[in-house]
This record gives sequence, structure tokens and C-alpha cells, in this order.
Amino acid sequence: MKKTDFLFMALLMLACTGKHQETYTFTFQNPAVSVEERIDDLVSRLTTEEKASLMLYNSPSIDRLGIPEYNWWNECLHGVARAGKATVFPQAIGMAATFDDGLIFRIATAISDEARAKYNASLRKENRAQYLGLSFWTPNINIFRDPRWGRGQETYGEDPFLTAKMGVAFVQGLQGNDPDHLKTAACAKHYVVHSGPEKIRHHFNAVPPERDFMETYLPGFMALVRDAKVEAVMCAYNRTYDEPCCGSGYLLNDLLRKEWGFQGHIVSDCWALDDIWLRHKTVETQAEAAAMAAMAGVNLNCGYIYKYLPEAIEKNLIDQKILDEALRPLLRTRFRLGLFDPPDAGPWDNIPASVVNCEAHRKLAREAAVKSIVLLKNEGNVLPLSKEKIKNLLVLGPVAADVTSLFGNYNGFSGEMVTFLEGITGKSDAGTIVEYNQGFMFHNDTLMHGFWQAGRADAVIVCMGINSLYEGEEGDAMLNPYGGDRMAIELPGNQLEYLRKMKDKIGDKPLIVVLTGGSATAIPEIDSLANAILFAWYPGEQGGNALADILFGEVNPSGRLPVTFYRSTTDLPPFEDYGMEGRTYRYFRGEPLYPFGYGLSYSSFVYSEPVAATESDILRLSLKIRNAGEHNGEEVVQVYASKMQPEQWRPRKQLIGFQRVNLNKGEEKLVRFEIKKEHLRYWDVEKQDYIVEPGVYEIQAGSSSEDIRLTTALTLENIW
Repeated sequence: MKKTDFLFMALLMLACTGKHQETYTFTFQNPAVSVEERIDDLVSRLTTEEKASLMLYNSPSIDRLGIPEYNWWNECLHGVARAGKATVFPQAIGMAATFDDGLIFRIATAISDEARAKYNASLRKENRAQYLGLSFWTPNINIFRDPRWGRGQETYGEDPFLTAKMGVAFVQGLQGNDPDHLKTAACAKHYVVHSGPEKIRHHFNAVPPERDFMETYLPGFMALVRDAKVEAVMCAYNRTYDEPCCGSGYLLNDLLRKEWGFQGHIVSDCWALDDIWLRHKTVETQAEAAAMAAMAGVNLNCGYIYKYLPEAIEKNLIDQKILDEALRPLLRTRFRLGLFDPPDAGPWDNIPASVVNCEAHRKLAREAAVKSIVLLKNEGNVLPLSKEKIKNLLVLGPVAADVTSLFGNYNGFSGEMVTFLEGITGKSDAGTIVEYNQGFMFHNDTLMHGFWQAGRADAVIVCMGINSLYEGEEGDAMLNPYGGDRMAIELPGNQLEYLRKMKDKIGDKPLIVVLTGGSATAIPEIDSLANAILFAWYPGEQGGNALADILFGEVNPSGRLPVTFYRSTTDLPPFEDYGMEGRTYRYFRGEPLYPFGYGLSYSSFVYSEPVAATESDILRLSLKIRNAGEHNGEEVVQVYASKMQPEQWRPRKQLIGFQRVNLNKGEEKLVRFEIKKEHLRYWDVEKQDYIVEPGVYEIQAGSSSEDIRLTTALTLENIW
């Protein structure tokens, strides 16, 4: 073929595909060039002031190089947040209650689809505002060590293993599986020992025992870095072991980068670098704070302190090389997100706006809500309700028609929010009367109504609890004087008083209580008064439909508690104490009201034939499970390990595996687990390493941490 023929064929192909050869002014603009070469080229063209500006969360444009402005701050804790329309999934603590990491991956994939769709639409409008970017400061994988913490709702609960599994799945769904491109950039926060108190978080010093630090607070972050390759890590406001988390070379360089091999970027919590000089008083000036953070390894400043980086260089507090090295991970993230590429060049650049809150995502939100709701009590099997038999149903309480009780915090809005009242009404039989009365306020003793309606009701559903006005981040919970934390885990007294009066009024008629909240609640009196109790968390936009599905038996409840429900605030150690002794199912020695992993079903499940063995660094366990009830349903099989006669201080038991098993009535399945022995490790303070203590371990399988159905013993050798 002649050279002119080749040219003709090339032109013909271009004409048919509509593609044309791009021309680039600078090397860094060319997506055909390697990322590292693009970074080298861009860094070489920037002034010191421009480099510093690119390390601010609200990075301005650099017009002379054709670099558009970019705002790094975006949130997607349970759906794309604070940016208008998006599917609202259950709050993170509710997602943890599903004990379903496969579902969490599907949710995060849907969220990243919507994120890309919204980003694509915003570019067409030339809207580059905050909350429209592709870098998401999610997930929150702090350990929910104390139920008083207002932000515990953002976490995956109190257990390091469950937190790691859920967090890894969420990050993988957000970031996608393209080896060269990031779908979105996820962020593990808040690194590392951070879980309140909210009111003093800007100057608090967390000092956990060394073993708790290594065994409880670090594993989730380690898993997200090593297993999920999370793109970003956010350092916390507080100090840990006397060093500001965002100024600690030990935390950010020694542990995160050198030991764990973290390759992404580190972002400060918002205005945390201000805390270094203003509240922690570790240094005296903004320039010194900027230098300290940059030398420790912080790449991105949510705040303004990095405006002082040029001054820090001029004063010889840091040198230019540190600035350049700190900038490189940020640029790598932007290149991997395709932010410097031409339109339509990336694999997700054509996701349409129609995917946002599409029918498939609404169905997914409903599935998640159904799987998150926990049945705490079902005396006399009053649930499920019969649509055919119920003639008059009374719905009461301030939560029943309250949209905000579906949200939690860090949320979006969908236009499809279904309250509990709407869900119950929509699911009720056409011949059933559904009455509603708010009944009482969240915490006002003087207003109580609805008793006159209770006499003619066949069943009464009281929707109560708390919402984001009472628990949340510092300053967000408007009706909370403690910065978002709760000082007591009991419900307001008026809610209990109302329930007492309602119980007296209706006598033997079914009293069903639906509770919302993002944290463990001490409800022993409600447990004694109500015939049935459902804990709904903050269930997202489909919460009302999900609740109705369960109330009327169209779906069998299967949610499990990712936190321990204590009987009283007096069961808790001091809030400021970061030691784990006396906390969570792993170390609490008392009797909980409802244990970690607890949740009832309309069915019953029989466990049998456990077989356990070890192979290299893997523990293999199999067992059979049969649905012996009259309802199809899902059982969450949980596997725990307990060291027999431990030589070292050990947890009472620890979760090492879980699976959801879907069983029709009468059906039996074989369930297999492959568990890494590393989940049995403890931190040896003398050897400064993780060790598997040799000896006998009791392997437990059951329906909760306390409802153990099978046990088997294994002897482990010290292979490390």
C-alpha cells in the first residue's frame, strides 16, 4: 500500500469516528504522556506562590497555564451530599447494620456514578463550586468507642474488623477498578485517634494505651491503605500522644507512608492547621504551622494556612524541595481523576445526569434500608402486622412525619423522601383506617396528644427517638448544648412518659415502637413497655417504604447492631478516656441490653456441623444453617474468636468473619469462611510487632456476639 493510501485511510477513520488529533500547549496537558512525566512538567512551570495555591482546598485557576480552579471539598457519606439532587442511602451506621460489604460496594458504585454524572453536568454549566468535584472526604472509619459521640453515626460502628470490611468495600466502589484512572478519590478520615468530645476537639489530646492504639484505632486505616488503595487520608483536629495529628511525622510519614506504603495525598481536617498554632499552641505563627504540617506530610490544606508556605520558605522554615514533594501527590490525584484531560477522554466522562436518583438507585436505597433496620423485640410475634386483619392503625410520634429523621448528617436531597407515615399509609390495605397524630414533641413535657384516638386502634405505632438536631458534629446539632455529643444515652424523659400513658390507655393492644438515631440508646423501660421495637437508624430516602415492608411482613427483618446497646449511661467509662477497657463488646464486662451483632428475625435458624481447620495463614470454617421458621429470610452468620487462657490482655472475643445467608423456609445451606490468622493478632509492646499468640482458640459461630450457636476449638502455632 502506498504512503498516500495510508494517509487516506487515516483521514477516513477520523472522519468516521469524529475524532481528531489534539494539540497541546504544554506536556502536562497530554493524556498520552505518563502521569509522572506530566507531574514533572507541571511542577517545573509553577512559581512558589502557584504551588502553594494548588495545595489549598479551594485552589484558584492558573490562567497562564490553562489550569482551571478546583475545589477539593466534597462529601458522600451516604450519597452525594450538599449538592442538590442525589440518592440518599441510609446513614453510615445504618449501612454497617446490614453486615453486607457486597451491598456497601454496590451503594458506593451507585454513589460514584451519580458523582460523575453531577460533575459532568456541572462542567457543562461551568460550575466549579464546592461540593461538585470528584474528591470525596469519605468514609469516616473512626471507631465508635463511646455512644455519646455525636459523629458516631458517620462510622461503621465499634468493631475494627467490621469497620475495615465496610470501609474497604466503600472505597473500592467509589474509586472504581480502572488501573490508570480514578472514578472518584476516596478519603479515610479522621486519622487517627478521633471520636470526641466534639466540644474540645480542637485542643484535645488523645492518649490511648499503646495496644489499644495498635489493635483498635489503626486497623481500619491500615486496611483502607493496603487493601483498598485509598487515595486520600484526612488527619484529625486533635493531638495524639501530644502531637497534633496534622503535624505528626510519626503518624503521617513513619506509619502511613513508610510502614504502610501509602501513595496518595494527606488532607487536613478543615482549619485543623489553624489549631496547631492557635489552640494546640505547638508553634507560635501561621508560617510555622504551615511548615510543620508540610514537613509532617500534609499535602492539602482545608483552610488558609498554606497561604503562608511562601513565607515559610523565605524564613528558611522549610526549603523548596519539601514544597515540591508535598505538591506531587496532589497533582497525581488530579491527573488520575482526569481533571487536566480534554472532555470525553476519560472512561466516565459520558455518564448522563439521568443516572442521578434513577429507579435502580432508589431500589438499592430501599434494599439497604430494609437490611439496616434492626428488630430488637417481637413479643408474642405481634409482627408482622396483617393487612387483612388490621382495621384501624394509629401512627404517633414526632419522627413519623419528620423528613430530617431520615437523613442523619452529611446528606443530600432526592425529591423522593418517604417518611414512616407515608410508607405505612402507602402499604396499608385500602379498607384500613390510618390515623396520625404527632402526639408529643421531642423533649417537651407539656404537649401530649393522641390518646383519644388510641381507643379505637387495633395497633399503635409510636415513632420516636432523636435526629440530627440532637446529635452530630460540633455546631450542627442545634438543640444540643454539648457540641453535638450526648451527655446521656437515655431518651428525653417526656418520650418515656408518653409511652407509659399510651400503654395504660391501650392495654393489651399491640404497642410497636420505632426508634431513630445514629447511636446506641439506653431503652430498658421501652423494652419493658413495648410489644415490638424496631431500630431504624437514619434510614435514608426510602426509610418509610422499608419500614412498611418489614411491619407488614413483605420482607423479613435482618439488620444487626454494629454497636453495643448499654442499659445506662452509668455503664460507660469517662468519655475523655481513650482506653478500651470497659468499652464495646470486646471489653465490656457487664450485661448489655442488646449485644453487638444482635437482631431478631420473623424466622428461626438452626446451626449445625461445624468443621474447622488451619492451613498456612488461613483458618477455614464451614457449617450448615437451616431456616426452621415459616418465613423466608436472611441470617447474618457471625464468627468470633476467643483466646483460651491468654498470657496477654485480650478481648473477651473478637469478630473475625460474617456472611449474610439467604434461605427460603425449610432450606439448608453450607456456609464457608476463610479467615486470615492476622485477625487473631495482638500488639506485643516489647517486640514492637503484631504477634499471634500460640495456644487454643475457641471459634464461635452465632447470630450475635452473645447468641453463640456453635463452638469449636483450634490450636494455633506461633508462625510469625
